[in-house]
Amino acid sequence: MSPTTTPPLLATLNDGATTGISSLPTDILESHILTRLDGQTLASATCVSTSLSAGRHNHHLWSNICHSTWPSTANDCLTKFISDFSDDGKNGPRSFFSHTFPLPTPDPTTVPPPPQNQSPSSSPVAASELISAVDIYYRNNPILTKIEETKTTTDWFRCSPFRIDLLDPKDVVPIQSPLPAGGDTAALMDDMTLSWILIDPINKRAVNLSSHKPVSVQRHWLSREVQVRFVSILRGRRRGGGGDAGVVVQCGIVVNCGRSEDGEMQVREVTMEVEDMDGKHLNGRDSLVIFQRAMEAKRGNGVKREEEARRRYRRIANEYM
Repeated sequence: MSPTTTPPLLATLNDGATTGISSLPTDILESHILTRLDGQTLASATCVSTSLSAGRHNHHLWSNICHSTWPSTANDCLTKFISDFSDDGKNGPRSFFSHTFPLPTPDPTTVPPPPQNQSPSSSPVAASELISAVDIYYRNNPILTKIEETKTTTDWFRCSPFRIDLLDPKDVVPIQSPLPAGGDTAALMDDMTLSWILIDPINKRAVNLSSHKPVSVQRHWLSREVQVRFVSILRGRRRGGGGDAGVVVQCGIVVNCGRSEDGEMQVREVTMEVEDMDGKHLNGRDSLVIFQRAMEAKRGNGVKREEEARRRYRRIANEYM
């Protein structure tokens, strides 16, 4: 084949969706085309072509996409949850992806329709447990995948400042790369990505509370550890029941990176906390209300989500800090 010759399959696709894709056998579409697409591209493709729309309800295809996007979702305790996570009663993994890939909107008035098995007038019960499914990548390579369960019914959780520690104090996660020296930490803004999916298994809801890429990278003045910060801006609740207008909070995820004896970088701490714009940490009870609202809110389309997350953070930081 000469360099200018178009491969037969691409030539067929280039003929257009009506004459090209529709002429391909279904098994070719599902096995050799749809499996090569990421979740966001697949969701778009199934909406523009009737020939590709079958991929919308392909449970196995979307299950694989969830597992490849977030390796933590392949955990046995989440497999059934994701299979049953459905807005239309047809494809749990696709519904799960559509809820957890894009950013939640900080506007609490934009609430999506309830799931098929829930009436519009019913309200979710308080979650007795939260499950965190966390995946951290460094230069597109997974370095940490973990599931963490948090009980929400204890007095300690309800009254203490909300905090989830993903690693035990003695645990470290090695990264096969040297820790940036001096002030050269800007590269981590693009090198590290993080997903933190918070799951309410009782009400079958979930939301991704990470900005995907960091909103800031700083070196601690005393420990010299590098603190990589991911943030979601969420709608809070005014104390004393004074309404919601203008009240926002930060859900902050901090990854602390230090240097091993041989100079390699290692993750030493991964935490999630919620604080208001005055820097006061919220307790578990108030944080749980905010998480529930975020899980119920509409999602964006996932396009340029990192830029959108950073834009929200900069806007709020300029306004309050």
